[in-house]
Amino acid sequence: MSIVTRFAPSPTGHLHLGHAHAALFAWRRARAAGGRFLLRIEDIDATRCRPAFREAILEDLAWLGLDWDGEVRLQSAHLAEYRAALARLDARGLLYPCFCTRAEIRREVAGAAEAPQDPDGASRYPGTCRLLNGDERASRVASGVPYALRLDMAKALRLVPPLSCEEEGVRVACDPAIFGDVVLGRKDTPASYHLCVTHDDAAQGVTLVTRGEDLKLATGLHRLLQALFGWPEPAYAHHPLLRNELGRRLAKRDGAMSLRNLRAAGHSPAAVRAMAGMPD
Repeated sequence: MSIVTRFAPSPTGHLHLGHAHAALFAWRRARAAGGRFLLRIEDIDATRCRPAFREAILEDLAWLGLDWDGEVRLQSAHLAEYRAALARLDARGLLYPCFCTRAEIRREVAGAAEAPQDPDGASRYPGTCRLLNGDERASRVASGVPYALRLDMAKALRLVPPLSCEEEGVRVACDPAIFGDVVLGRKDTPASYHLCVTHDDAAQGVTLVTRGEDLKLATGLHRLLQALFGWPEPAYAHHPLLRNELGRRLAKRDGAMSLRNLRAAGHSPAAVRAMAGMPD
């Protein structure tokens, strides 16, 4: 089977060295095996994503020496597909509307004797709205109260066998339960990252998901979604993150040096590839 990898940045800022490492990691794995490398733009967050950043991503990757196969997939052009996926889960009774605000969740968690955390370090949702009866849910929806759609994790896990994934040729057990009743349909966008990325990997025929080690635990949730939908299971390869001199991962919000700033400073593509930990 031919390897198909992908790089899927969000156009919320300019690419930095961490992005370059991730893109080159995926691109080289595909090209070394004579496979395909896909480019996907994860742009469903209309409040933060910008067309100018999307165009800059294409330009920076080409300057870096990467090419990709087929058309670039824009998630914003596939919102109906994500809504249809959510509708399939809802028809099976696996979703419920959550009307809680972040402040309300924080207050409820603060009042609990012990609050387990999800993989991102946030307190796991206590399941408040899962306990509402059907009439109360319908009444709140009809009144226009904003709501997210959460997965009933316990119910979902009863429908699938024990889950595992293939990480660099080794079978590893997965534990999606650590996420609790995760949001799959956000209040501000049609679907969450977890649903969209898993849907798109299946739709695009991705056979090897490469990404940073910070997303390793998310594989359990993605394997759960694959099992629920009957989507193919890809293999996974999680690479270390690039970090600054303080040991913090490179991030847009911290002002990580962008590829275009490095280019403007006179660095060559080969030099930037080396700086990204992917020398020729």
